[in-house]
Amino acid sequence: HGPYQPHEPGYGLYQPGYSPYDEQIPDPNARALAIQNAKAYLLKSSTKSGLNLYDHLANMLTKILDEQPTNAVDIIENISKDVKWAQFQKKMDTLRDEHEILPTFEVAEKCKALFVNVHAEGDEELEDEIVKTPLPNVMETAFYFEQAGIGLNKDETYHIFLALKQLISVQPIQTCRFWGKILGLEMNYIIAEVQYNDRAEEEETEEEEDTEEGGGKGMGEDKEGDEEKEEDEPPQSTYKPPPIIPKEDNGTGTNKYIYFVCNEPGKPWVKLPPVTPAQIICARKIKKFFTGRLDAPVVSFPPFPGNEEEEGDEEEEGGGGRDTYEENPDFQPLSVVEMVDSLSMWVHQTQNILKQGRCVWHNPFQKSEEEEEGEEEEKAEETDEVQQEIGPPLLTPLSEDEGIQNVPAWTAQYSTNLVPQYAVAILQSNRWPGAYAFASGRRFDNIYLGWGHKYSPENHTPSLPPPVQTEYPSGPEITETNDPTVEEEQALKAAQEEALAATEEEEEEEEEEDEEEEEDD
Repeated sequence: HGPYQPHEPGYGLYQPGYSPYDEQIPDPNARALAIQNAKAYLLKSSTKSGLNLYDHLANMLTKILDEQPTNAVDIIENISKDVKWAQFQKKMDTLRDEHEILPTFEVAEKCKALFVNVHAEGDEELEDEIVKTPLPNVMETAFYFEQAGIGLNKDETYHIFLALKQLISVQPIQTCRFWGKILGLEMNYIIAEVQYNDRAEEEETEEEEDTEEGGGKGMGEDKEGDEEKEEDEPPQSTYKPPPIIPKEDNGTGTNKYIYFVCNEPGKPWVKLPPVTPAQIICARKIKKFFTGRLDAPVVSFPPFPGNEEEEGDEEEEGGGGRDTYEENPDFQPLSVVEMVDSLSMWVHQTQNILKQGRCVWHNPFQKSEEEEEGEEEEKAEETDEVQQEIGPPLLTPLSEDEGIQNVPAWTAQYSTNLVPQYAVAILQSNRWPGAYAFASGRRFDNIYLGWGHKYSPENHTPSLPPPVQTEYPSGPEITETNDPTVEEEQALKAAQEEALAATEEEEEEEEEEDEEEEEDD
């Protein structure tokens, strides 16, 4: 554009004090002021978006010149929108990773290892594993439970299926079963019930015996050291604690099965320790929700001997010990109608847990031969008044189980009443809500999905604290004497002075006799 000419269109428009038809050239100072005012107006920010027209137009022109689109005038509105949207997009920061990690991505990362195929095609080990495997068909079992609306979603069930496969590949397992799922306040527990092969059970038993022997030896050494240090023994308590009931051996009774738990499929499996009778007895007296953390302390009364890891093992024994069933093997497969009509067609296949906390009763006062030889006199005075507990025998029908007030212990029903000819027999435990079993022909299985609490028609009442201990018996050694009178104090003082004077006289006489003997010599 050349120099401004008079009467040029747009020349001098909106200039203060100047007409477009005036032949005089405007003052340069006034022209610069007009440019500054116009630019200031374009730089004025919007009260809604915070943008200004000057920067927006500059960005638009820059975008058009960089991209050089065809027919830019026709798409100027779209270019304006794109420039505005770009202002609100966060720019990439190379100093830190700002990518949002979705929960679904974290779950997928944990489950990634479950979908890794270890064996190659045509591998002989794979063929042997297919023929002989302790892995249960969890998906088939879930299908039957699904007929009655029981179970987990298919994705979670399949992930558990793969997690059990992963467990079998790293442990010497002979049998395996998906026990169920215990719900927790923070996390849940997925539980696998397994049995080791004979060789693995022997090794595990030897390790436990070595641990117990090592602990007992250390206690004896500490006791001997304490006796050497302390010459004056403190008074011993006459309280005799009740005898400790030993736990049952691995592979028998309450420790017949070994339990592994994990919070989610894909996380490492954790083996639970063997359960003890003391833990079972205490767990029956308390009611606590699980947190989902095995190391969480169990704060209760009476005090639980362990943490949540041991409590979970006890709940599995209590919920699974009497909630596993199968048809009577002496009969041919029964029809669904017969299984639903009578509870006598269902039987218990595991031993009942006694009040003692064991499946096989143990006499707490029974002593070994060495103890009997050393304590013959004490044994003659003792009287065995402990009555032996006897539980119901194996394969006891469920119809003989005691109900809960007016509610039966079990409820048998069809999986569907619309097509009963194709239904599955479902058994529900009313004593342990969440425990179910199904039977269809020769197929049967059971599962537990719940909070691990036993049903109680009344509110839970915690155990009362023990009675207050009696005071120490009063005797002359602790009885406080009365203060003496003035006369008694004076008489005692006079007697002490006389005794002291008599002692001094005797000493003087002995010294005189010694001196006389020395002079005679």
